Amino acid sequence: MLKVLVVDDQEAVRTALQVLFDVNDVSTVLCSRPADALRLVRTDDIGVVVQDMNFGAGTTSGQEGIALFREIHALDPDLPVILITAWTSLETAVELVKEGAADYVAKPWDDDKLVNTVKNLLRLRALRQENARLRGQDARLRSELSGRFDLCGIVYRSRAMHDSVSLSVHVAPSDVPVLITGPNGSGKEKLAEIVQANSRRKDKPFVRVNAGALPDQLLEAELFGAEAGAFTGATKLRVGRFEAAHGGTLFLDEIGNLSASGQMKLLRVLQTGEYQRLGSSTTRKVDVRIISATNSDLAADIAAGKFREDLYFRLNVIELDVPALAERSEDVLPLAAHFMALHQAEGNAQLSDEAALALEQHEWPGNVRELENRVQRALLVCQDGRITPKDLGLDAAAGASSSATSPKSSAVRFMASPPVATPRGNDIRLAAHPPEGTPGRRLHTSADSGSPSGSRILTGVTGRSSSQRPI
Repeated sequence: MLKVLVVDDQEAVRTALQVLFDVNDVSTVLCSRPADALRLVRTDDIGVVVQDMNFGAGTTSGQEGIALFREIHALDPDLPVILITAWTSLETAVELVKEGAADYVAKPWDDDKLVNTVKNLLRLRALRQENARLRGQDARLRSELSGRFDLCGIVYRSRAMHDSVSLSVHVAPSDVPVLITGPNGSGKEKLAEIVQANSRRKDKPFVRVNAGALPDQLLEAELFGAEAGAFTGATKLRVGRFEAAHGGTLFLDEIGNLSASGQMKLLRVLQTGEYQRLGSSTTRKVDVRIISATNSDLAADIAAGKFREDLYFRLNVIELDVPALAERSEDVLPLAAHFMALHQAEGNAQLSDEAALALEQHEWPGNVRELENRVQRALLVCQDGRITPKDLGLDAAAGASSSATSPKSSAVRFMASPPVATPRGNDIRLAAHPPEGTPGRRLHTSADSGSPSGSRILTGVTGRSSSQRPI
């Protein structure tokens, strides 16, 4: 269980805080010296530090507290630290909050506000630790998978994509047909490559065809081949895609756009494994594994009479779903880094913080294909090797504002109530609002302040006008 570490040289203050936290079911650890605090941070399960700013008798400069905070922050940058004292300038408080302090409150403190803040920070710490544990677990799973199977260079970090890749390699050794669904540009063909690369047919042909782009008059010749003279302009034998893929795999992309006539012809060869070249009466046998892909809702197309139900069940023995990039935002920055390394000649361009935020907040209607195109564009137009949102063709201001309001924001915000995880809960931010009618200040998130340390809270600042105030 996470504990609160109280560091104060006054025994009365330590006792008062311990009683306050105990009656609110918060475990505490007490110490009076900075050296003991650093030892406990290293060895104990500390979730929040509440530290004084002065430890020597008669000392009011706050330098001892500043030094302790910086040492704690160096040991564990994610550990929330609440600074509590009666004698330090507001300017010092603001500077330390910018450096990463979670809160800065005054003596005497507001019990309810301090308890709420500590509980929220403990929840934040617990969520961060759980997220770190899950990320570490996911990284191990990805590493194990890539060590056992050929993943064809796929780049991902999300659990949703890992599940799809895992299922791909699991079903690859069988010869059953696979249907890959997902929006355009999301990576369906890459998943088909993974299935082929880990199948028993990996050393055999892998033939790709955009089935939806084949007109009816050419479909039969393209898929099954044509004898010389079978139609006007056919001056020599044409080998069809099925014949070219014999012994291997045939990847039929955009299968949902295949015409009714094409569906019927495809169904026959899938049922019997037999076909005839156009212009020939000789029946030929073919041994191919079919992998198909579509961005269409085939169930809806069947209901609307646009797609044959019997063909659907021939193609869909195993279905693999590729989520839209907007649904796996954890993959955006790793993919962007991959495309930067792939397309830049010298390898020295870097994403600015604003560009990274804009990438994470963009909706990605074009999915991975759009991301690659934007990265290529940015590498060509960026100045001095620094990629900005403008270079990516994205609006930095829109991205920043949407991070506070969009349902797909990665933030988990805390008020006086417990946090609720969002679908993109990797990056947890904090925002505190003082109770209505009470003095206080809100320090905005890192996106507002430019702080690299995440969100902070500044509460308990009184309404006094003096720059030297007891806080």
